[in-house]
Amino acid sequence: MTWNFPFRILLLSLSFVVSVSQAAPLIIPSPPQVSAKAYLLMDAATGEVLIEENADQPLPPASLTKMLTAYIVSEEIERGKLKETDTVLISEDAWRRGGTTSGGSTMFLQVGTRVPVMDLLKGVIIQSGNDASIALAEHLAGSEVAFAEVMNHYAQLIGMRSSQFMNATGWPAEGHITTARDLATLARAVINDHPDHYSLYAEKYFTYNGINQPNRNLLLHRDPSVDGLKTGHTDEAGYCLVASAKRQGMRLISVVMGTRSEAVRAEESAKLLAYGFRFYQTHNLYSENQELSRSRVWKGEASEVALGVDKEVVITIPRGASEALKAEIVVDSRIVAPIEKGQSLGELRVTLEEKEIYKSPLVALTAVEEAGFFARLWDSLVLFFTGIFG
Repeated sequence: MTWNFPFRILLLSLSFVVSVSQAAPLIIPSPPQVSAKAYLLMDAATGEVLIEENADQPLPPASLTKMLTAYIVSEEIERGKLKETDTVLISEDAWRRGGTTSGGSTMFLQVGTRVPVMDLLKGVIIQSGNDASIALAEHLAGSEVAFAEVMNHYAQLIGMRSSQFMNATGWPAEGHITTARDLATLARAVINDHPDHYSLYAEKYFTYNGINQPNRNLLLHRDPSVDGLKTGHTDEAGYCLVASAKRQGMRLISVVMGTRSEAVRAEESAKLLAYGFRFYQTHNLYSENQELSRSRVWKGEASEVALGVDKEVVITIPRGASEALKAEIVVDSRIVAPIEKGQSLGELRVTLEEKEIYKSPLVALTAVEEAGFFARLWDSLVLFFTGIFG
């Protein structure tokens, strides 16, 4: 007898013994019509894109740029290169190009003053202050031009593949572009990488220098589930909004670019979010290091090894579709010690209505050391006579 194929095991723990053909078909209505040049809806937990239109079209992002500026500030703080209490000198350039006479969003900073980093970060996020963005860029990189190089480096690290940044503010500049997909990727990084600072995006007002300004994200004032992220507007970019909301354990990110008004960008974002929450759900399938199976180990100090996944398995599925999921593990037919913890020994495959929706390695949850000489010799004989090494 020769075993030259992997073992296939259906995971009954998911309790779907009824075949997909017997289950009621999943019906999801067409997504809403959205009045925007480009848009996208993403599950923040999985990165799954639920709706998209022109999501890879390069477009000017206006002040959505400031999400990356703020992300870099948060990174510098986390790495210990910057403190929230550090003070930043407000240069004449930051005041002139980003202040009251610039015609853009401003924090109303005064030239020559020193302002704490945390106040400037709030000014960037809540008030969309161009002066605050330039001041932070100059403080971190020496100049806004140098900071733009840092921005492009971070954009690549985050996974923004189609973006190029020329400044810290989003002020119109040739070659300063991004995409709806890249902005959703950035928003996901902001939410996941710096949760403490992400809470700033939910603040509706910020007062500085005696001037109280509202957050321009209208959804913050209309929908309690919305807690971010950022608005943007220039004549070239139109009205843009990256929003995020969380309901019943599911977080969605919406991006709309190039709408015709402040009201429309809020309305179109609300459409996307409502559709996503109504028809989809984030499903936690397995937890990190959860044992899914045990398999025979040859020539090892232990005769079995526990197999599972080394990270949480979270998937996005149509709402109510969990009963139709099928999971299968495919295990290597010959598992021989020594085995390292985390070593791939098979594969987990999850399907929905016969379509594969998730795949990941099946790994050893514990290490198995090699057995002594006589135990290895015995297993070698067993393997030889049973033909497992065929």
